[in-house]
Amino acid sequence: MEFERGKSYEELKIGEKASFAKTITETDVYLFAGISGDFNPMHVNEEYARTSRFGARVAHGPLTLSLAAPLLGMRLPGLGAIAVELTTRFKAPVYFGDTVTVTGEVVEKIEKKSWVRIALTWTNQKSEILAEGSVVVSPPSQPV
Repeated sequence: MEFERGKSYEELKIGEKASFAKTITETDVYLFAGISGDFNPMHVNEEYARTSRFGARVAHGPLTLSLAAPLLGMRLPGLGAIAVELTTRFKAPVYFGDTVTVTGEVVEKIEKKSWVRIALTWTNQKSEILAEGSVVVSPPSQPV
């Protein structure tokens, strides 16, 4: 399999955007619980979750955040990008069956380090904002 490197600092433009979408399944949540060790009943016990303020099981917050990984590592900037800092504020829960789209937009170029800041927004199929934040990445360097 052949891969193309992602965009370098010089190639990235303010306002450039990309997105990644995935439908969150029960399997995704259980696999994440196993990987993370977080078996909070809000995620894995329907009876318990029905009594909560959400009324049903919800996905782990970090599972939602992890959808930024394919966006950053494969689309914007792409292969070779290294995340340096991530900040996020959760706005709404992600339910099983929700299709989550994470959109990134280059909003700042940090010349001193050749890093870029990408604003991130996670939305569901109803266009409701689930989370907002930003990530600073070190894009891949230009080929020699």
